[in-house]
Amino acid sequence: MNAWIQALGLDAIKPLLSALLLPPVPLLLLTLLGAWWLRRRPRLGWTVLLASLGLHAAVWTPAGADALAGWLLKPPATLQPAALQATAAGGPAVIVVLGGGRVKSADYGQWTLTPISMERLRYGVWLSRASGLPLAFSGGAGPGSEHGDDPGLSEGEIAARIAREEFRHPLRWVEDRSRDTRENAQRSVDLLRGQGIGRLVLVTHDLHLPRALRHFERARNAAGLGFEIVAAPVGIPAPGPGWQFGDVLPSPAGIARSRYALREWLGLLAGA
Repeated sequence: MNAWIQALGLDAIKPLLSALLLPPVPLLLLTLLGAWWLRRRPRLGWTVLLASLGLHAAVWTPAGADALAGWLLKPPATLQPAALQATAAGGPAVIVVLGGGRVKSADYGQWTLTPISMERLRYGVWLSRASGLPLAFSGGAGPGSEHGDDPGLSEGEIAARIAREEFRHPLRWVEDRSRDTRENAQRSVDLLRGQGIGRLVLVTHDLHLPRALRHFERARNAAGLGFEIVAAPVGIPAPGPGWQFGDVLPSPAGIARSRYALREWLGLLAGA
């Protein structure tokens, strides 16, 4: 689907599609539909109305978001740095961080990474220091990241600057032309093709990993390579003794995680 959208030059509609397909818009429409049916078909109307209100409540809570994410995506478990110490059978290993957006910052007066991208880069730097493995970053300028007439730097260029100047941990490789996850995979594999890589440690958010792993496996197989791909998820909620009272209360974090989970699930279904 991404290839079709890009071929038609419709990259800019992807944020619009996300806004229309993700909560709260579909649930609001379901609520209106239930209310419209109340006079014509009261039993069906009440069923739809109560179901929509229940779904509203669920997706707004952290507990509901985690349940939804686990059911739809089954994200991988946290990676322990010690697991990276084992020697890869086919050659050396590399850590690849996937970009998650850039923004023109008034605070810094220049382009910087979004909080999602920064969280991934920080974790990649931490893993690289803990394991001694080289670090790469993949990210260009995705749809919706433009800022008027200022094209700005690519995510890769911004990440290289932040890693060098702020983390004091320079990147070994930078891929800075990709526009989405599919291109992240294709261009990263092309970049690393001649490096004799035996293991690729893929850093991105836990809910993004199922889709990212699929694209990297496809790109690896299409290139005729055989390196191992290891998932390194970011953003997994810390385990606790059980749900707390706050977990079942509506919150911005709950709806944000629900939207992220549904976005990634729709992306999997659409082949994006």
